[in-house]
Amino acid sequence: MLQKATNITWHKGKVTKEGREKRNGHKGVVIWFTGLSGSGKSTVAVEVEHALFDMGAHVYMLDGDNVRHGLNKNLGFSAEDRTENIRRIGEVARLFADSGALALTSFISPYRKDRDAARALMGEGEFIEVYVKADIETCKERDPKGLYKKALAGEIKEFTGISAPYEEPENAELVVDTSKLSIEESSQAVVDFLIDRGIVGQPV
Repeated sequence: MLQKATNITWHKGKVTKEGREKRNGHKGVVIWFTGLSGSGKSTVAVEVEHALFDMGAHVYMLDGDNVRHGLNKNLGFSAEDRTENIRRIGEVARLFADSGALALTSFISPYRKDRDAARALMGEGEFIEVYVKADIETCKERDPKGLYKKALAGEIKEFTGISAPYEEPENAELVVDTSKLSIEESSQAVVDFLIDRGIVGQPV
């Protein structure tokens, strides 16, 4: 994106990310949940956040709908607005991770290039893409917000999976299929992954 501000300098503090991680007892990373509406990504992310909090981690979840109430309230669902939505949240998540926190994001984020751009903001191993997978028929059956019904009736334009595309991750760090796994099994798979990678659960 074009940098409009001029005469600005990045100011470094005396506290490093490594210092924050040491105090927190875990790595500062972004855990990026992506998937269709109704796939269960927010539900899984909520459970993962709760589990990590109970483990003593500094963790915060950034949810797609919640962010659109404030930071991104001026954005719609066109391809351009979706890209800007993800750009902004990628920058916010990076700041959370730099603070030494575990930043969980739950966004459809349908375009690979946008997810790749968010990944590029982070260092090696600091961006963990979790593909919460569920086929479109399963998502339609769940339809927790009644959005598929509205989209199929033509009441919602540019709806991912119906009138707008979803590009599946090709190299996600973790895939959880919620059409086969329960929410508990799915969330535990994420926590186990973080433990196995040494991100949480052992000294930094």
